[in-house]
Amino acid sequence: MPSLGFDNDKYLQTQSAHIRERLAQFGGKLYLEFGGKLYDDYHASRVLPGFQPDSKLRMLLQLKDQVEMVIAINAADIEKNKVRGDLGITYDVDVLRLIDVFRGLGLYVSSVVLTRFNDQAAAKAFQARLESMGVRVYRHYAIEGYPSNISHIVSDAGYGRNDYIETTRELVVVTAPGPGSGKLATCMSQLYHEHKRGIQAGYAKFETFPVWNLALNHPVNLAYEAATADLSDVNMIDPFHLEAYGTTTVNYNRDVEAFPVLVTMFERILGHCPYKSPTDMGVNMVGSCIVDDEAVREASRQEIIRRYYSILCDQKQGRLSDDVVYKLELLMKKAGVDISARKVVAAALEKAEKTGLPAAAMELPDGRIVTGKTSNLLGASAALLLNALKTIGNMPDDLHLISPVAIDPIQHLKVEHLGNRNPRLHTDETLIALSISAVTNPMAEQAMELLSKLRGCEVHSSVILSAVDEKVFKRLGINLTCEPRYKQ
Repeated sequence: MPSLGFDNDKYLQTQSAHIRERLAQFGGKLYLEFGGKLYDDYHASRVLPGFQPDSKLRMLLQLKDQVEMVIAINAADIEKNKVRGDLGITYDVDVLRLIDVFRGLGLYVSSVVLTRFNDQAAAKAFQARLESMGVRVYRHYAIEGYPSNISHIVSDAGYGRNDYIETTRELVVVTAPGPGSGKLATCMSQLYHEHKRGIQAGYAKFETFPVWNLALNHPVNLAYEAATADLSDVNMIDPFHLEAYGTTTVNYNRDVEAFPVLVTMFERILGHCPYKSPTDMGVNMVGSCIVDDEAVREASRQEIIRRYYSILCDQKQGRLSDDVVYKLELLMKKAGVDISARKVVAAALEKAEKTGLPAAAMELPDGRIVTGKTSNLLGASAALLLNALKTIGNMPDDLHLISPVAIDPIQHLKVEHLGNRNPRLHTDETLIALSISAVTNPMAEQAMELLSKLRGCEVHSSVILSAVDEKVFKRLGINLTCEPRYKQ
């Protein structure tokens, strides 16, 4: 397991203080575009050991009396049922989830904005659903010539056509369920409307990655490129910052390419641009809270390997081109790492070769490697979970946490009544059976209590897993990779 390399308490303090400073800089209202995941940022927690997945949300809670949340969602994404890959839910469902999460923590969610609205039926239905729940909804439209035709964009026929989002607090956080949701355009549209109303307002961006004050080829920044390889994002030196200050900082291509357009927009809206570079726009303090550089380097190298396997599996399933694979291979070379650095890979493949059937391996928190094989009763992933729990709990290897007699009727139900061809228990079925066994079996009860110890463990499967098994590993917080091959 990786050593702690990130001071989360320091981050909460310094990040909230820096946002307050940026708010004071504009002296009125600040629109803060929140890039990446505001909640459940598991990528950050993997590459920065010590970073908590909800850190950014907890940081905002320190400012909650000043903050209101606006959630942007692309109307076209609603229409095509776009799915958030890490959670397996559609963007519109995620908006509802985010509203519940934010409100449950005491943050004020003022509204939802439907961006690139074009009278989509699904978007109108979603608006009606939100309004029935008491959520205010606004519509922003696609602007012809965006982003190059500045004269048209910054006019009553451009931003002026959008609904003005009514806000009451000084710090307006604009977030979204995923990329391409229109957060930046929402912020710029609001600046236009605020300026027309004589209200002083500013803009800043909170983007965790790439980390601006780390080297371009630092593994943390390379891991971000690996995570966004399918989006064609590329880290690069910020040329505007270098020219303005003589200092090397890191940004990514889309912000650098868009900066001249943003400068012109600021000048048209405010009369001047408050920033000299894309880096200036950011408020991210992550790089200042790394306390063990080697720990985050190693964690990031491991993340790059995980991303490589994920890309290989996507390619196998026809979802990605070869170019993305080549990019990951190049990033691995830059990071100086190969798949041999992931210990569970060799263990899983060795077990599969010995048994002639799918197998899986897990690295426990203390570094021990546990394997699971396919049997008549259990799939390899299910067997691995039980073996890992027995190992952590110092239980005998031949102990049955779930009686074979209890498994038999489950298999009968699956095959005879539910039409499954595979009688072996998946991970979810195994955990349910374990929880039932815990009522009468003290060892099974102990094993259930140890499940939380598996969070952060590494697992590799010799085959591509079913969606059910993959989802269970995610919910347990286990980092999973698979060989790019099918069981059959």
